[in-house]
Amino acid sequence: MAELLTIGEPMALFASTQANVPLASAVHFDKYMAGAEVNVAVGVARLGHTTQYITQLGMDPFGTFIKQQLAANQVGTDYIGVTPDHFTGLQLKDRVTNGDPDTFYFRRDSAAAHFDPHILTWIDFADVRRAHLTGIFPAISEQALQVTRQLIALLQQHQVPITFDPNLRPALWPDKREMVTTINQLAAQADIVLPGISEGQQLMGSRDPAAIADFYLHQSDRTQAVIVKLGPVGAYYQTRTGDHGTVAGFTVDHVVDTVGAGDGFAVGVIAALLDNQSLAAAARRGNAVGAMAVQSAGDNTGYPTPAQLTDFFTAQTARQKV
Repeated sequence: MAELLTIGEPMALFASTQANVPLASAVHFDKYMAGAEVNVAVGVARLGHTTQYITQLGMDPFGTFIKQQLAANQVGTDYIGVTPDHFTGLQLKDRVTNGDPDTFYFRRDSAAAHFDPHILTWIDFADVRRAHLTGIFPAISEQALQVTRQLIALLQQHQVPITFDPNLRPALWPDKREMVTTINQLAAQADIVLPGISEGQQLMGSRDPAAIADFYLHQSDRTQAVIVKLGPVGAYYQTRTGDHGTVAGFTVDHVVDTVGAGDGFAVGVIAALLDNQSLAAAARRGNAVGAMAVQSAGDNTGYPTPAQLTDFFTAQTARQKV
């Protein structure tokens, strides 16, 4: 049982500890757990809510590592299948002092790409209050796409609200046209859509936050709200009833790693909604968790506890008064 469900492909991540050294030359790495949806599950659990992560792992050391890490982060593992026929995905990431780090994946034909649909029959929807989906898992294989659609049907049957983050990975799709069509079809099934401005440009042809929000609110009667990520500037939100506004972002002194910031935004939004906060308050918390995420080397190691989040808000308020 859990308040939040999410499905995805987790990976073992080897992050270089050598700044500005290309992956081909790096020799020292730290090992983490990675994956957009797993980041969200970890972050929401860290903020005090129960979560269950749906996936399939390989019967290998990385699969064992991921299960151990999920349990250590209080993420439910009841809906995780294991297969001896395919390996768990692996990711490499370099370390940079400016800009976004380079990454390289070993995930083709992975265990998650061969997800067994029977796992969906294990799910207990009784206490589920929200579900979070991204555009990554349905991109890894046709099987994963069909499973995503099956899960959406089950969530709607059980009246579970869905948040959807496009989280575009063009390299995983056969071509841009299929990516755009499929992602927008999936977004149309969500109650809340969380695109970024660059994703808006790719998916509907505009970087204007209001135009992006209008597009997703008008393409589906099911979508009730859109929150557009504006990067360090903050976020723009708009609802079907016409409520809208821009919530300012937060300034941080030192950016260590930008990977995981977008997932951190989703963490803050979802946890705030589970706490029955307004959409504006949810966007503000999303901005905060995203800002905290970029100050840590791991994809999800910078996500806060409730006390750490409170301290962050207090420090930011004091900073603004100076």
